Amino acid sequence: MKRARLAARMAWHAPLELLPLGPARPVIEADVDRWIGVVAPPVSRRWARLALLASYPEFRTLHAYRVRRAGMLYALLGAVAAFLYPGERTLHLACSDIGPGLFIQHGFATIVAARKVGRNCWINQQVTIGFTRPEARPVIGDDVFVYAGAKVLGDISIGDGARVGANAVVIESVPAGATAVGVPARVLPAKSKRSESASHQA
Repeated sequence: MKRARLAARMAWHAPLELLPLGPARPVIEADVDRWIGVVAPPVSRRWARLALLASYPEFRTLHAYRVRRAGMLYALLGAVAAFLYPGERTLHLACSDIGPGLFIQHGFATIVAARKVGRNCWINQQVTIGFTRPEARPVIGDDVFVYAGAKVLGDISIGDGARVGANAVVIESVPAGATAVGVPARVLPAKSKRSESASHQA
């Protein structure tokens, strides 16, 4: 039954397969690979992009974001496709540079208005990554996780491999590998450093 529903959704979204990707193709393929690794759609790699477009409005939003930045013609065609096959309407990607492999889980009421987002990041629902002034925007490193309800605000950086806990409000930079939790957020060092500190205290 699930496969039949997926097949029906894929048939409905099949015209998106005709959308030219141009220079956006490599980064879209990287996105597809990342999403396959997380959600494992029950189709072959050949049909994975269509299955993701048919099943995840968050992926449709990300896909449209990529196509719009591929050039004027692609942006026009992408706008038509997004009108006919809308993504998550409350997910806003207002960032000029998002690295490949972004995964958006339950992207409801989420805005990403960073200066830059690195590779292979993970963003959950009701997240705000935004500015305190138009020019004061966060920089998000590679492999960063931002969990549900978190706020990352201002001219700060979130280092590679860092974690921003659920509902945290982050207004200061977070080092690579560290975890930010609480309101306002406090920074916990990377697990390896916490283990070293505990062994020294023992």
